[in-house]
Amino acid sequence: QVQLVESGGGLVQAGGSLRLSCAASGSIFGLNAMGWYRQAPGKQRELVAQVIYTGGSINYADSVKGRFTISRDSAKNMVWLQMNSLKPEDTAVYYCSAHQPFGAVDYWGKGTLVTVSS
Repeated sequence: QVQLVESGGGLVQAGGSLRLSCAASGSIFGLNAMGWYRQAPGKQRELVAQVIYTGGSINYADSVKGRFTISRDSAKNMVWLQMNSLKPEDTAVYYCSAHQPFGAVDYWGKGTLVTVSS
């Protein structure tokens, strides 16, 4: 089992910045990817950014490219999402995720709310 705990959400004005943090614990050695998803009211959960351990590739949703940056510290078992130039449409609950290829298991945090006011 893997436990993920997010922090750093809140209320910010459009154009502002927030930094989300995710701390992973438990059976983390079986993971091969971590990332951030978000779900806005009435919408499906969508990928925001993801880092793949093997090869170190990083993927971003088109809507956040150039504004958001995902980073990882393997020694601390932490992942961050730096969000700049925030827009009202970025308002959502942001979830930290981790993928375990053995058994194709996805783990999720409880989420942290980001609200961007116009």
